[in-house]
Amino acid sequence: MSQTADVALREQVRARYAQAATAASGGAAADEVRAAESDCCSTSCCTPGNAESDGWSGPGRYDPGVTDGLPAEAVAASLGCGNPLMVAELREGERVLDLGSGGGIDVLLSAQRVGPSGFAYGVDMTDEMLDLARANAAKAGATNVEFLRGDIEAVPLPDEAVDVVISNCVINLSTDKPAVLSEMFRVLVPGGRIGISDVVAEDTLTPQERVSRGSYVNCIAGALSRTEYLDGLAAAGFIDAEVTFTHEAAPEMHAAIIRAIKPASLE
Repeated sequence: MSQTADVALREQVRARYAQAATAASGGAAADEVRAAESDCCSTSCCTPGNAESDGWSGPGRYDPGVTDGLPAEAVAASLGCGNPLMVAELREGERVLDLGSGGGIDVLLSAQRVGPSGFAYGVDMTDEMLDLARANAAKAGATNVEFLRGDIEAVPLPDEAVDVVISNCVINLSTDKPAVLSEMFRVLVPGGRIGISDVVAEDTLTPQERVSRGSYVNCIAGALSRTEYLDGLAAAGFIDAEVTFTHEAAPEMHAAIIRAIKPASLE
């Protein structure tokens, strides 16, 4: 992919999620926010059974009661394909980083899980989402959180800053996934772990076939295959990596749980 194409895709992603943040800030319901984020509704991709019109993502991916007490705007702005907190099994006192934190739902839930002795960071490139997330944190009374403007390919945190990295259906949107995986490894302490929800393709599906199943901005066209994910994690230095499909996002493409560990010793 050319640098020009990369820039164009990044801007398309930023613009679409800015629309979603604006809709959520204005009091839109979750389905209205998802419609604002989607780029498909003026084309044939909204036909029944298409990945971009089905309920494979959004706040419905959380178990009932999990989001009780959170600001409605945080819940409405949830556009992920899973619940990375359950994947990561957060513990009291841990420091957590959410890549592509959006309206802040997973950061706020993380902050509750790690408690006052822990801390939750969110990184996002979209100013409108950051404004929404900070407003949601204030409404929730969360004091052990911080939202940082930045790219997930160049995380604005020092080396070995966190115990856990989470992300909810965002890495597929990056145009430089090896950089994202390397950044996750860099910011984790030795022995730290990742617990990610993302869209992943079956190994039989070519990149061109992924494009035919949905757009880049709606988390389909840019998805890695399972083997590509595992190979990328290994190249970044992770061990004990696993990719587990959970539910279908498009034919031969799935929401998935991705886990891996940074070795306790790098010698």
